[in-house]
This record gives sequence, C-alpha cells and structure tokens, in this order.
Amino acid sequence: MNFWQDNRFVVTGGAGFLGSFVVEALKARGAQDVFVPRRADYDLRQHDAVLALLGDARPDVIIHLAASVGGIGANREHPADFFYDNLMMGVQLMHEAWRADVRKFVTVGTVCSYPKFTPVPFKESDLWDGYPEETNAPYGLAKKMLLVQGEAYKQQYGFESLHLLPTNLYGPRDNFNPASSHVIPALIKKCIDAQDSGESELVVWGDGSPTREFLYAADAAEGILLATEKHDDPGPVNLGSGFEISIRELAEKVQALTGFEGRIVWDTTKPNGQPRRKLDTSKAEAAFGFRATVDFDEGLRQTIDWYLANRDSLVFSE
Repeated sequence: MNFWQDNRFVVTGGAGFLGSFVVEALKARGAQDVFVPRRADYDLRQHDAVLALLGDARPDVIIHLAASVGGIGANREHPADFFYDNLMMGVQLMHEAWRADVRKFVTVGTVCSYPKFTPVPFKESDLWDGYPEETNAPYGLAKKMLLVQGEAYKQQYGFESLHLLPTNLYGPRDNFNPASSHVIPALIKKCIDAQDSGESELVVWGDGSPTREFLYAADAAEGILLATEKHDDPGPVNLGSGFEISIRELAEKVQALTGFEGRIVWDTTKPNGQPRRKLDTSKAEAAFGFRATVDFDEGLRQTIDWYLANRDSLVFSE
C-alpha cells in the first residue's frame, strides 16, 4: 500500500498559512484525494458541520490544523473565543472521527501549551509542570485538551492519533493583519510601513528580552507529514528548529533586512509574553527522522520578499 496515494486526507485549516504548505507537501508526495474544508461550508464548532464533513469527505486520515489564533494582543482581547473555538472544533472532530472509523487523527497543537517557566529547552515531559503564560493560556489549554483526548481514545478504543507541538512558525503567506499577526509578520509590516512613510521610529511591545524559536512553515509541513506516515504514539512531540533568538535581536534583523533607518522604541508597558521558548527536538528526530533544514536568515528574507511582492493585494479585516 502506498500511504499517500491510497488514503483519503482531510486537512482542516488547509487554506490557511501552515495548511497551504501541508497541502502542497501532500500533493508532492502523490496524495490524490485531499479535501480542504472551508469554514463557510463547514463551521467545525457546530456538530452538524462535523458530521457533514466526515460524510462528504470520508477521510482515512485527518490532519487537524484549524485554529483560532493570534498574537499577544489578540489573545488578550479574545481569550473566551480562543478557548471555546479551539476546544469545540477539536473535541467534536476527534470524537466523530473515531465513530466514523478514521484510521489516523493528527492534531497540530501549540507551544503555548507549555508552562510559563518551562526549563529551556522544553521537553515533552515538562508539559504538565505548571500553568501556561497567562496571555495565551486559554488557547494553549484548549489545544492541550486534545492531547488528553487522543491519549484517552487510544487507551479505551485503540484510536490512532498524534499530537504535534510546533514552535512559533513563520514564512511566506503568513498572517500580516496587524490586528492578529504574530511577531515576525508584525515586525516586517511595521518596518516596511515606517520606511515607506519616512517615520523616524517604530514602537514594539515589551522590552525585547524574551527569546523565541522559529520554524519555517515548509519545514513544519515536512515534520507533520513525516509524523503522519511514520509515527503512531499519541503522546506529545515537539517540532522545532533548535534556533533561539531574542525579540530584540529579531527586531534588529528585520530592521536591517527591510532597510528601515529609524530607531526602535520598546513599549515596556506592554507584556513580554513567555520569557523563553526553545524546544528539545530530539524525540521528533528519533521517532520519525525530522530535522529542520531552512536557515533562519534565509527564511526571513523569503518572508520579507513575499510580503513586498504581495502586500498590495492583501486585505485585512478585524
């Protein structure tokens, strides 16, 4: 049996940022039946929509990427939405996938599920050693419940599920909406806008001290598909690059690559978020051979180039 050609795939969130890379990688592997549900047609928060999706697509494998997600500002403004939407989408979909005899369910969770003060590098065994960073805890905990569900369904029903924990993602096609974007696209847009308008400075939240690990979206897609094909344990698995950088250093890199000649002002009245993030990725390499390959500076250049080429066609809504 050819795993890719002989299975039917559903990729929730497949029209989104990471999802677009996953769908491309599936097709490059020879997958011929890939169904991408649109929210307008299948609102996965609604039970009837979940049943309709499973009936229409009849998947063998579900890769669940769909999420309500945003940066620190969006998390502070919409904690209830992020909790409810992410929990309801995932819990109902996994339950009905089990009832429909789906062969494998792959949940793509979040690094936000880790405790606020997790020792660096984050190991999967650290996942339950404290409460997540407050600004994104509702989102992180909603996703974390899908790990509990997957492990429980494996124990009771023998249901095959995976739970992957990618670190912060970036790359072409990222979300550049200032109302909900994460740090890299937000910085890129701010620097380019400031340069275009001749601003002498731009303001960035926090004090620049927190660190983050970033994973190029195409690398993340490769890790997800390697796990989908080769891994069969419901426990958590980190997906990362092994590269850690402070927000201050990141801002300086983006400033240099975009050509912004003004100065960066740090608004220390705004939250920093989690102090440090860097994953231990040894489990993913041992379990299914994943190792990130895209150099951070090169990935950053490609992301900036994509934004410059596409910004005039981007439409942002609240």
